[in-house]
Amino acid sequence: MAYHTAIYLFIFLPAVLLAYQITPRKFRGYTLLAAGYSFFWIISRNLLIYLLGTTLFTHYIGVWLGQVKAAQRETLAECGEKAKKKEIKGAYKKKERRILTFGILTLLGVLAYVKYYQFFFQNVNGLLEALGTGRAIEIKRILVPIGISFYTLQAIGYMVDVYWDKISAQQPLKKVALFLAFFPQIMEGPIALYDQTAHQLWEGEALTGKNLSEGCLRILWGLFKKMLIADRLFLLVKMIFDNYQQYHGVMIAVGAVAYTIQLYMEFSGSMDIIIGTGRMFGVVLPENFRQPFAAKNAAEFWRRWHITLGVWLKTYVFYPASVSGIVKKWNRFGKKNCGKYLTRLGVSAMALFPVWLCNGLWHGPRWSYIFYGMYYFGILLVGEALEPVRNQVLKKLHLDENALYWRIPQMLKTWLIIFTGELFFRANGLKAGIHMFLSLFRDFQLRPLYDGTLLNFGLDKADYGVILIGCAVVGIVGFIQENQLLEKESITTFRLPVRWAVYYALILAVVIFGAYGIGYQQVDLIYAGF
Repeated sequence: MAYHTAIYLFIFLPAVLLAYQITPRKFRGYTLLAAGYSFFWIISRNLLIYLLGTTLFTHYIGVWLGQVKAAQRETLAECGEKAKKKEIKGAYKKKERRILTFGILTLLGVLAYVKYYQFFFQNVNGLLEALGTGRAIEIKRILVPIGISFYTLQAIGYMVDVYWDKISAQQPLKKVALFLAFFPQIMEGPIALYDQTAHQLWEGEALTGKNLSEGCLRILWGLFKKMLIADRLFLLVKMIFDNYQQYHGVMIAVGAVAYTIQLYMEFSGSMDIIIGTGRMFGVVLPENFRQPFAAKNAAEFWRRWHITLGVWLKTYVFYPASVSGIVKKWNRFGKKNCGKYLTRLGVSAMALFPVWLCNGLWHGPRWSYIFYGMYYFGILLVGEALEPVRNQVLKKLHLDENALYWRIPQMLKTWLIIFTGELFFRANGLKAGIHMFLSLFRDFQLRPLYDGTLLNFGLDKADYGVILIGCAVVGIVGFIQENQLLEKESITTFRLPVRWAVYYALILAVVIFGAYGIGYQQVDLIYAGF
């Protein structure tokens, strides 16, 4: 029951909306919680036990940390010596750190077991074979719960926030449960921080015409992106990447660009449906995309793409790494022996490396994902290293970095970085990715773009026309949003004829031009697999 399917849009969601509205306000949070567990049961059956276990364990760790904090306050209140207070604080902080470490390692251990068990032992067997031992470890098949990567990160974020005193340790179990199990977020996020959504979910505001209309509009926009563009491109992308040995030159480039567009339209479209669903209940979920293809460099791209994952990694990986003991030692050593430039570069490398290693591993148990993370680690570190040179060039040549003559080449350069990264990301393994990348430079001719080759992938000229027009519409809307030419959600304040013209245009576009029926496969949500 994916978010773009009829059973979700016309049966499950309306049923939850109705149940929510007829439930007394103080019990509406329980209705959402029941909907979350029902949704998870439908898509994962008995694997619901993972979500329940994570919820109970996360709440327990929070309560345990709260008890230690309370005991510390009591002990400090009874102690009158200043020197002794410092010793007491250190002892209790050490205990809190051990509890937090236990909590994080337990959740990561479960995640690693279900997602990386087979990957690990497949590589062990490959090593044993290479060594000629003649032995192999029998590998069990493990079912992976949908959404485990998303709710595990939210659970870890909750525990760390309690440890950091950003939220109270005595949060009710029901709030933690709904925070982790709000049904629109279970499959694909967005990855929210506890303070962003947990309290909203229990406010129990009645449904309003404004929230329903804005939510419906956002859902329609998401369906437009997914069903007109992403699902149509699926045929082309699958053919090229599954048969990559048969293609080279411009066709590999077509595959990389097509997949990047497919992934963006698919994932951002799903986010539109999810955020629109939340809006119907009066819940404002964090945005996950902000015109990423308008970025002028890779760092800016990642501030605009999968924003909530970036925020999570920055908050819970980058920041702790940047203030870790090893970074502090390097900082002191570097300032004395290496100069500011190399010191700053070393600090950046040590803080960025775990972020991008985690980014790659988070996406799944494949070497191509790990390479993808390291690819961006290298790109960002090179960008950091060249920043002084870039600033000097701008200064000496009196160039305006906001002018079009500078921005457009920077955007095009960033697109090349993105397309290359997504080629490796989508490839069927790292070896396939390397083969495809090298094939880019073999017999690169533009003829296949217009000699009919593109019509051999299950798409006709009308399909390509829909894709191009759809991308143009999304591009125009993105331009308007990027330049703030209209206020957010302003379309709901337009005159009635204009507003309904937009609604009907989106509905008819999805119904008439959506990629479904004979000749099209139903395409699963890509990020639900992560």
